[in-house]
Amino acid sequence: MKLEVVVLPVADVDRSKTFYKALGWREDTDIAAGDGFRAVQLTPPGSGCSVIFGSGVTSAAPGSTQGLYLVVNDIDAARSELIDRGVDVSEVFHDAGEALPQAGTEGRRVPGPAPDRKSYFSFASFSDPDGNGWLLQEVTTRLPGR
Repeated sequence: MKLEVVVLPVADVDRSKTFYKALGWREDTDIAAGDGFRAVQLTPPGSGCSVIFGSGVTSAAPGSTQGLYLVVNDIDAARSELIDRGVDVSEVFHDAGEALPQAGTEGRRVPGPAPDRKSYFSFASFSDPDGNGWLLQEVTTRLPGR
């Protein structure tokens, strides 16, 4: 099995399409069929998984999807690229816990990258125009089997 598509609930399809294309994501399709149905699919560079959003695609509330991970090799470079593309990105942070690489819920976020830049433990966050929440996660060394 492979995860290929994640559905994002959005309020304005064109605004969302503009936002994600401005991130440099590839447009795979923009299809309308009948009254009230439109689906847009985009894929982040290098990703095997795409996002899909549109009208009549999901009944979920716009902005309700949280904790979507974008894995990057260099969190500082990825953060800078997003800022250059007009995205409001948090400062780099790590989680106060030490056992698992968490996304650092408010109150657990510690400023700066993980100690020793430990792979999987450094994050930055941003949201799309509807509030769907994304996390950059720095992964420099993969866990076995990945």
